[in-house]
Amino acid sequence: CFNSDSSWNNCDFETSLCKILPEFSLQPGWIRRNGQSGMGPPYSDHNGNESAYFLSLSSEMQSSSRVALRTKVILPTDEEHLCQVRFHYWVSQKSGTLMVGLRKHSEDTVTNIWQVSGELGDQWNVNTITINSMEKYEV
Repeated sequence: CFNSDSSWNNCDFETSLCKILPEFSLQPGWIRRNGQSGMGPPYSDHNGNESAYFLSLSSEMQSSSRVALRTKVILPTDEEHLCQVRFHYWVSQKSGTLMVGLRKHSEDTVTNIWQVSGELGDQWNVNTITINSMEKYEV
């Protein structure tokens, strides 16, 4: 799938928030950090690299708080309406719920397309979501 810059997206947070996440999407509560930051688990990224960066919620966030990340607009092409979004995530037992939503440009609401809660324990997991859309959308 392509973003509005007509380029493939691959994001590892090593140097920035990546092209897929507009700078304004990093709401208060999100921080870019690595396992050496002294902020508690996770102590490495999903590959076991302690110096690699990832996004994390600040420990000062209240458990009832809602924070979001929003991608740039994704543009389906005439030939390809499918987009796969693959992401690694860490949900601790103290965490709330991680949800992935889809907002098509013809709609004003966000549709929940995937979610997980803290019962998985303290470990990295991976998920791939396939989105089939003929119109612009954000995840």
